[in-house]
Amino acid sequence: MDEENITRLHLDGKEYILIGTAHVSKHSAEQVKQVIEAENPDAVCVELDEQRYQSIREGNKWKDMDIVQVIKEKKASLLLINLAISSFQNRMAKQFGINAGQEMIQGIESAKETGAKLVLADRNIQITFSRVWGNIGFKGKLSLLSQIIASIFSKESISEEELEKMKNMDTINAVLNEFTESFPRLKKPLIDERDQYLAQKIKDAPGDKIVAVLGAAHVPGIKEEIKKEHDLASLNTVPPKSNVPKIIGWSIPVLILALIVYTFFANPSAGLAQTMSWILWHGSLSAIGAALALAHPLTILTAFAAAPITSLNPILAAGWFAGITQAYVRRPSVKDFETLSEDVFTVKGFWRNKVSRILLIVVLSNIGSSLGTFIGGADVIRRFFENF
Repeated sequence: MDEENITRLHLDGKEYILIGTAHVSKHSAEQVKQVIEAENPDAVCVELDEQRYQSIREGNKWKDMDIVQVIKEKKASLLLINLAISSFQNRMAKQFGINAGQEMIQGIESAKETGAKLVLADRNIQITFSRVWGNIGFKGKLSLLSQIIASIFSKESISEEELEKMKNMDTINAVLNEFTESFPRLKKPLIDERDQYLAQKIKDAPGDKIVAVLGAAHVPGIKEEIKKEHDLASLNTVPPKSNVPKIIGWSIPVLILALIVYTFFANPSAGLAQTMSWILWHGSLSAIGAALALAHPLTILTAFAAAPITSLNPILAAGWFAGITQAYVRRPSVKDFETLSEDVFTVKGFWRNKVSRILLIVVLSNIGSSLGTFIGGADVIRRFFENF
């Protein structure tokens, strides 16, 4: 049996066999099958949480998705990012002629075939995202999003030989060192905490022989963390949301309204000019965002009309109104939902598919409205000081 990428540990009378995999590698999936069949373990741990496990079992139920409900629940941006990241992984998997995450699927199937207990060993993905997002600051968020978008739409391909080389320990350590230099606060929730969580779940797995199917980047950390005890409840805690964004979100519109009202009483013509500036900046930039997403003319008009009003209420967003309008005037067909996972392979596909286009309209309209808040707000303040 090929022992490359396999780590064997013995601790407290139990044997742990860690298989370091690449998530789009055909060789990794084959090796998982070979190891589990040869070892016949008591339990198989896979680097999945319940949400991703159900997604694998049931497939992506795009046809069951209510796009209007997604917008109302403020999940359009999250869904768009999930689609984009999924398309990046699927594009690489398609290049090698396998399913993304095939090694995890193989782990599930082999556990069933051998009668081993299946253990979902990873932390809930939403908890990880929440802890990541709360630890990188505003600048880190902008930088991270820009790098994600750049990598998603990159045309660069990678050979499977290069992919296998990435599982080399020295290479992974080098990548992580570079990673933590760019985002020093990101490695803790994304890598270190998950190493601790995975290690504890593997250690708690039933039986004397445990096989764990893991992304190779986690193996070095798990080798060390499995020797310690970790509090899973603490690692599952979602950090409380800061009140600062909420305070800022309400303070800006209150300030703008106060300046406009005060100016109106002192100089009505100047107050009218401030109001028109606020409306035109917000409406125009939000409408431009919708137009960039190839929205219907009525949707563009909705974005223009909604942005100046919704910008004064942080609970609302122009993109939601624009997205819902687009969903009604250009209602997605069954075919759009069926081809969604394929269409998002390309930038062109994002705009062509009616579902992903609606999501783009929501996001780009909101970005335009946000820009309008800064530019329009600055112009309102400038006009105030010019008149007083």
